[in-house]
Amino acid sequence: MESASAEDVVIPKNQSGFALIDMIFVCGLIGLLSGIALPRLMLAKQAAGSASAIGSMRVISSSQLTFALTCGSGFYAPKLTTLGVPPPGTSEPFISPDLSATDQVIKSSYAIQMTANAYSGAPGTCNGLAPNEAGQRFRAAADPTETTNARFFGINSYGLVYEDVTSLFAVMPEVGEPAAGHPLMR
Repeated sequence: MESASAEDVVIPKNQSGFALIDMIFVCGLIGLLSGIALPRLMLAKQAAGSASAIGSMRVISSSQLTFALTCGSGFYAPKLTTLGVPPPGTSEPFISPDLSATDQVIKSSYAIQMTANAYSGAPGTCNGLAPNEAGQRFRAAADPTETTNARFFGINSYGLVYEDVTSLFAVMPEVGEPAAGHPLMR
């Protein structure tokens, strides 16, 4: 058997590509950076969802006021879907379709709902609500759909947004301060 001489062995001069250890190092570095960034990303997502919920509470309050002044003869709509019905002569509802699709809407990881107790002396409204269905006051709340978020919001006829660490919908009166929570600055 012949042995190979030094002249027969070919050594490549320009190797290109990655070695396995290079790939493991890069994957580890990406994992480390992702681990550092992920909690901040989750906090940013929660903050954005909370800001959207607060904005939705203010939009509901403004829409209810507009409804009461222009269409409800001083009375409020009992449901979000009622605010989504435009008055005659216009195609614009009192509230945007993303908040009036159903009586409980999921938006930006929050479940948003609103009610107004029917008042027996309420007249019919210009957008088709029957007599005795509109309310003298209203209440609305936004509860997070993710268990990692502990910011709950509510609003009522006074137009002040309240925040708590538990749902405000059950304790939010249609007028006045709720039994729990604290007001947010305007």
